[in-house]
Amino acid sequence: MNNSIASLLKCPDLVRTQAFINGEWTDEAGGAKINVENPATGEIIATVPNLGADAAERAVEAAHAAFARWRSLPAKERALRLKAWHMLVLQHEEDLATLLTAEQGKPAAEALNEIRYAASFIEWFAEEGKRVYGDTIPSHSQDTRFLVFREPVGVVAAITPWNFPSAMVTRKLAPALAAGCTVVLKPSDVTPLSALALVFLAQEAGIPKGVINVVTGGPAAIGSVLTGHALVRKLTFTGSTAVGKMLTAACAATMKKVSMELGGNAPFIVFDDADIDLAVTEAIAAKFRNAGQTCVCANRIFVQDAIYDDFVEKLTVRVSALRLGNGLLGPADQGPLIDQRAIEKVTSHVADAVERGARVTTGGSRAPGPGNFFLPTVLADVPAEALINSEETFGPVAPITRFDGEQDVIRAANATTAGLAAYAFTRDLKRFWRVSGQLEYGMVGINTGRISTEVAPFGGIKESGVGREGSKYGIDDYTELKYVCIGGLD
Repeated sequence: MNNSIASLLKCPDLVRTQAFINGEWTDEAGGAKINVENPATGEIIATVPNLGADAAERAVEAAHAAFARWRSLPAKERALRLKAWHMLVLQHEEDLATLLTAEQGKPAAEALNEIRYAASFIEWFAEEGKRVYGDTIPSHSQDTRFLVFREPVGVVAAITPWNFPSAMVTRKLAPALAAGCTVVLKPSDVTPLSALALVFLAQEAGIPKGVINVVTGGPAAIGSVLTGHALVRKLTFTGSTAVGKMLTAACAATMKKVSMELGGNAPFIVFDDADIDLAVTEAIAAKFRNAGQTCVCANRIFVQDAIYDDFVEKLTVRVSALRLGNGLLGPADQGPLIDQRAIEKVTSHVADAVERGARVTTGGSRAPGPGNFFLPTVLADVPAEALINSEETFGPVAPITRFDGEQDVIRAANATTAGLAAYAFTRDLKRFWRVSGQLEYGMVGINTGRISTEVAPFGGIKESGVGREGSKYGIDDYTELKYVCIGGLD
């Protein structure tokens, strides 16, 4: 345990620095460690085990051994355990937010919002697990009856990212557990502390041993077990498209179910009849939340010609006022990027756009001083061929492109292999219906940049993935359909 981090918490026991297998906190004897750093300072705040294939095998076997008993519990009993977990998360929300800020970097208020968002999935699926309904089908003869059941898929492997290290854990674990599945969780090796703290609270809530297992370490050895092990029947992953494709291919050998929430390249379209002030406010929410490190953030901003200059001016003023800072030290609007590689990618995207003719209206460079801070940036007159329009930036840069007609911007918005989220701003009801229908994305926000909620399905089309998370649809991917035909009833 890192004493400096533990000293910031009301409940120091939330700082867990071991893996969790079959109900036991464990290290590999003499094993290697992974450093967990605060991206705002570069300080090492903890170490966790760098586990390999053997530990992953044990975790899968523990989850398999626990599956029969967990699935046999009535849905209401599983719901009671999840509700107890939900209450413990809310009781410790400030500590969990502090941990999240320390290892991930997002400002304190934003971290607290993530913890509450994470808790909402536990609460939602505690109830939704009691509504995993089947069907009866009219039969073709008098002596038969047809029944359809939904049953838990089995052992689930969950691989979660660093940008939402709490919310992505609960968005996967809560529906899995509610459906009756058991889980092996592999959190990001950059931000494992948030996941381990949540699982500690799940244990305190009475989730039985083996139902949740957590293995920390590098992705290669652990991932090969999770994708190849015959006892793992489903893999759910949030991360890059490239990695998602590799995981999906590896899972094909044993025909696992997969859910993939992958990269985005979200267009943010502002038509000339839009409320400009609202569009500016929502652009900041959609672009600069988590320093632009979200898969649904506005990656390409298209503004119609008649209001273009006004929008650029207003957005520049608002963005230039955003406060950079270490969330552990005081209020801030934007924290650091996750690591040096992220800084390098954002820097290269800005340089490429400027070289092709874009104008920097604010920001445009790394912030002076320690930590992985990049100044909130607005780029005007970004040409279509700039890399920032074709690659996911994952950083605090708002690239703005001028457009003339509606069909032109729809074609530009859809000209990508990604299909996760899109945004459009208009006060024309007819245009709302046209545009929302023509955008090739799994989620569309109209006059809002904030679309994420536990009650609605989250997910994309095209190369942004398969499956949905959250909502009543989010539990379906953790079940299998079983058809039962009953004959001889005459």
